[in-house]
Amino acid sequence: MFSGAAWAADDTIKVGVLHSLSGTMAISETTLKDTVLMLIDEQNAKGGVNGKMLEAVVVDPASDWPLFAEKARELLTVSKVDVIFGCWTSVSRKSVLPVIEELNGLLFYPVQYEGEESSYNVFYTGAAPNQQAIPATDYFLDELGVEKFALLGTDYVYPRTTNNILEAYLKDKGIPAEDIFVNYTPFGHSDWSKIVSDVKALGADGKKVGVISTINGDANIGFYKELAAQGVSADDIPVVAFSVGEEELSGLDTSNLVGHLAAWNYFESADTPENAAFIKEWKARMGEDRVTNDPMEATYIGFNMWVNAVEEAKTTDVDTVIKTMVGQKFPNLTGGTAEMLPNHHLTKPVLIGEIMADGQFDIISETDPVPGDAWTDYLPDSAVLKSDWPGLDCGMYNTQTETCVQKKSNY
Repeated sequence: MFSGAAWAADDTIKVGVLHSLSGTMAISETTLKDTVLMLIDEQNAKGGVNGKMLEAVVVDPASDWPLFAEKARELLTVSKVDVIFGCWTSVSRKSVLPVIEELNGLLFYPVQYEGEESSYNVFYTGAAPNQQAIPATDYFLDELGVEKFALLGTDYVYPRTTNNILEAYLKDKGIPAEDIFVNYTPFGHSDWSKIVSDVKALGADGKKVGVISTINGDANIGFYKELAAQGVSADDIPVVAFSVGEEELSGLDTSNLVGHLAAWNYFESADTPENAAFIKEWKARMGEDRVTNDPMEATYIGFNMWVNAVEEAKTTDVDTVIKTMVGQKFPNLTGGTAEMLPNHHLTKPVLIGEIMADGQFDIISETDPVPGDAWTDYLPDSAVLKSDWPGLDCGMYNTQTETCVQKKSNY
């Protein structure tokens, strides 16, 4: 059994970077590759970690989900990296997961996701549903008075699981099933005329309609254009998106998007000294036109927690670092402090931003840090589960039967 690399033979600490540099996801993931490289250079300028330099090992899984698994195996067995920062879509993470667990690797996953997972070998630094989807839905209910919901998503695991949770949550809040419209479209979908017409028709009885969007990638462009073409403004039918951030808006005509919303845990417009320093470093390295975004902050937090854990543990041994990671605290970029929980998720504030004409977000709502929940309370099979790696050595502990369904892969 591969037990995780200790100090590399060539006296460097090898950091795997597993992000798509080509294919449909390259527009989003290339930025995270650049982020990891910037963080490595910054750390090396400080003297490295425990006196050893960090060495990036960059691979391109090319937006090909099975290739993610192959490249992860290559990083761990051939390059012998000590840690991997990578993946964007949940399907890529699900592809990598068996490899990481088999070889006892260490993955930091930096993107919001559907939850319903807690692996010993993964630290989830993006939002769980209770740190993005649920608070955004509450904002629609409590602040905007939305009475009917259109749950529109791209057809893969993250939107489907998230919307299953939201459907259950909305029904629990008293929204009848007939007032919830759910629709899925393939990656790159372009003809939105009928779907937008169906969303408009929801409000024929005068009830307030809102769209919760888990639409990913370029399909968002056509969706917002069709809303505008059919005369739908943010005042008429507000959209809150979970996958539209500064990177996606950069360089686009945002006239069709102004006033619509996004829910994240970070926006570039956050006014803090930490964020100002991060933005300055990023733009100095990449150019004034390059924006920052939420998965970049999640990468930044995870990377710095990993550095601190390795320095505290005085080794890159995976099992030792995993134990040391739980309880790590590090300042986030919005003014608070992130903490790594026993379920391998972070505490994160929830921010609602309104899209402005310049492609930035006006932050109109912000919560205190919310602990990430690996298993949702709103699906019956999940409500009885908890994750506690240092206490129970278990990622799926059934509190009713008091049994562990998922232990460490190397037990």
